[in-house]
Amino acid sequence: MASIRLLLVDDHDVVRSGLRMLLENEADLVILGEAGSGKQALELAAKLEPDVVIMDITLPDMSGIEVTRRIKQSHPKIAVVALTIHEDQQYFFEMLQVGASAYVPKRAAPNDLIAAIRAAHRGEMYIYPSLARLLVSDFLSRAGEGDEKATMNGLTPREQEVLSMLAEGKTNEEIAVALTISRHTVARHRENLMGKLGLHNRSELVKYAIRKSLIKP
Repeated sequence: MASIRLLLVDDHDVVRSGLRMLLENEADLVILGEAGSGKQALELAAKLEPDVVIMDITLPDMSGIEVTRRIKQSHPKIAVVALTIHEDQQYFFEMLQVGASAYVPKRAAPNDLIAAIRAAHRGEMYIYPSLARLLVSDFLSRAGEGDEKATMNGLTPREQEVLSMLAEGKTNEEIAVALTISRHTVARHRENLMGKLGLHNRSELVKYAIRKSLIKP
């Protein structure tokens, strides 16, 4: 298994220590360095060229959003995972727009962070379920306004429900129970809506929404 090289960015020593203890238990994760400020993060990212940067948003000298933007401009292959106390849509959407591959609240379970790191390294996007709901709500509301209505390409109300639940990370079986329909029907709705939007998975949904300016800070 190839190693995933990490840079930890957080202005609290105790948080970085906790992250190190957690992540060093994973055989495929290697911590190259730690940074307690935005300036230090930029210097270490350039020097160490990690695969993934775990980025706090609140830093003493500049925001993690600005640090992410600069890292992605100069080192586009470096993936950034936002790990933060902030769960409001302003920070969430801004981090996605500057190039973050994942957004995980600090209250999340350790397995969620580890899954986000691995997804980011694979070139995928990982959105914590409670934040995925913000994304889809914004997607659906903007799609119903003005010229953006056409971007939904004729999704039925049921397909919109399935779309929302898929973005929340629910399985076909969970969606079937919630909507009182069969798993076969869920699969058919999923195939139809993704076909209409020209998408194949949740990460493509996020990228599509950003590309079409359906999400804004």
